Amino acid sequence: MLRCAFLSMDSLAGYETSDPLLVAPMAAAGWQVETVSWRDPSADWNRFDAVVVRTPWDYQDDLAGFAATLDVIAASRARLANDRALMGWNLDKRYLRDLAARGVATVPTHWADTFDAANVADTYAAFNTGEIVIKPTVAAGARDTFRLTPAALEAALPTLMRLFADRPHMIQPFAPDILTEGEFSLFYFGGRYSHAIRKIPKPGDFRVQEEHGGILSALTPDPALRAAADTAMNALDAPPLYARVDLVRWRTNPVLIEFELVEPSLYLDHDPRAPQRFVDAFLDWYKTQPPSS
Repeated sequence: MLRCAFLSMDSLAGYETSDPLLVAPMAAAGWQVETVSWRDPSADWNRFDAVVVRTPWDYQDDLAGFAATLDVIAASRARLANDRALMGWNLDKRYLRDLAARGVATVPTHWADTFDAANVADTYAAFNTGEIVIKPTVAAGARDTFRLTPAALEAALPTLMRLFADRPHMIQPFAPDILTEGEFSLFYFGGRYSHAIRKIPKPGDFRVQEEHGGILSALTPDPALRAAADTAMNALDAPPLYARVDLVRWRTNPVLIEFELVEPSLYLDHDPRAPQRFVDAFLDWYKTQPPSS
């Protein structure tokens, strides 16, 4: 039996993952799955035929260490998914600038390497909006993400200056449809569409993640959502094993807010056929990879 490591973190306590649904179909295809923390110094990646990055949701706490682990895995005999260079590009949200340059519709964004209160205040007029969102370019789970009116910005300045003084960050207009229609996630395995979900924040919040009380449901995406997600996928040089395309509506049009190619939650429990689709894509992907060193 072949061996596959699902790259994770030391503990998933407090997190939700549907990855266990992959174990049985992987076994039926001749693969034994083992979950391994990216922080485990004793991990021997040469024991595995493949390593699939799945739930290392604390990587932003030590980005350099996480990148180093990916490098070690990529140099081992194991075949790594997604592609190492693709994941390196995707770890910093400034990848959105590249996608916009390739014709992908994204949420309007102001990028900054250091915090400047005057420049932040100017974005309200620049975006023609009454609310903005500020977040780091390297983050997960909506950590250090702020939704701010001009008055709230003034009150939050000490915190923002402490968090973002010399930390690259991004400023976007808040998309109010998130509160009612939610955020849409479309999943692609091996470049082929699999399934989709809608994520709506709990009352009084704007964050859609489950750990913040977000409400999830299965979704059949309309043609505009599918077209927007397909455009994002087609902007890649080659289809990855897995991808999650996160969209919101900005002034009626679906636009990309995140393109998750490293460690997206796949919500396999929202479509009974999704686990098998992933495994089928994995088997096809493995066949195309260069032989292990």
